[in-house]
Amino acid sequence: MLTKYYFQNFRWRLVLGFVATLIVSSCVTPRGTGDLGIVVERAAGRIVVVETTGRTPVARIAGIGDLSHASVVYSRDQRYAYVFGRDGGLSKIDLLKKRLVKRLVQAGNSIGGAISQDGRLVAVSNYKPGGVRIFDAHSLELVADIPANYGTNGQQSKVVGLVDAPNQRFVFALYDANEIWVADMSEPRRPAIRKFKNTGKQPYDALITPDGRYYIAGLFGEDGLALVDLWNLDAGVKRILDGYGRGQRKLPVYKMPHLEGWAAADDLLFIPAVGQHQVLVIDKHDWNEFARIPVHGQPVFVMARPDGRQVWVNFAYPRNDTVQVIDVATREIIKTLTPGKAVLHMEFTPRGEQVWISARDSDRVNVYDTNTFAMLSSLPADKPSGIFFSARAHKIGL
Repeated sequence: MLTKYYFQNFRWRLVLGFVATLIVSSCVTPRGTGDLGIVVERAAGRIVVVETTGRTPVARIAGIGDLSHASVVYSRDQRYAYVFGRDGGLSKIDLLKKRLVKRLVQAGNSIGGAISQDGRLVAVSNYKPGGVRIFDAHSLELVADIPANYGTNGQQSKVVGLVDAPNQRFVFALYDANEIWVADMSEPRRPAIRKFKNTGKQPYDALITPDGRYYIAGLFGEDGLALVDLWNLDAGVKRILDGYGRGQRKLPVYKMPHLEGWAAADDLLFIPAVGQHQVLVIDKHDWNEFARIPVHGQPVFVMARPDGRQVWVNFAYPRNDTVQVIDVATREIIKTLTPGKAVLHMEFTPRGEQVWISARDSDRVNVYDTNTFAMLSSLPADKPSGIFFSARAHKIGL
């Protein structure tokens, strides 16, 4: 009798457990990582996980350190986000479990990072000590340390403009040394470094074209840009737009422009001019200036909608409450928006139907329809800055 009662009771427990599983499954909607992203709450040392379809926050994760100049890259499966903090912190976030997996402080002052072509290596560019440190993406174990040594007295340069490149390479610029380095990570513990000197004064940021071929560093100390053809390293560094500000009074620069933004349409490239209220247009055939577009203020980000038809521009202080939209076909400003005080960053949804804009001093992120320019949502956030969607996992240089 006892055995019969036990098995009857056991069967009921199985049935009840199965029913409970069905109920929980029906109440919880599975979520894919491709719909997720991160908004940085810089003052709180916290990130907000958001989903773009419903335009809602999913979770807040604290304890990420100094996020005053934070950036994010993603694992190739889009599950993990790697957050680079200004305090040298490298944090690994599990987007599905909504938790901090691991955090380490690997330097005294950092400025960004990149993830390798195969997704196995995470690189961090450092101001102090100057150089690049490379970690295993799974364990965050240090794999390689590349100090940015230059000169004869053992100086170390601040490193900027770190991007991933095809053939398992990282490319970066040395701000103090006026150099660009290409690191081949085919053997992760034995990086092969190709160094290019005399690139121009103070390369401050850089971008890589979407096809991974051209690396372009902006120069803060002089008017011009430095270009490296990654298909032909033997060609060295080519100077382009040399002296683009000649004859014009350079304005005080309150915030460094960023070259993350990239617009390529009809073989034209759009970039911010340093110290000018202009967006420069470059002809990709010969790398000469094609046009200049007067804009509201000094551009910080000049970012292309994914289809390349529009370019969205935000501006440095004191004109940083405004965003302007340029039509690429006509190279004319077609819309001016005022999303809030201190607009710091913009991010397009993967196919470009929405743009999310952070307004730090208004404590909100506004979402706009990029076709009608109507505001779709406004999400409260504590001093938001960078916005990074997981679609970056599949884009070179992001």
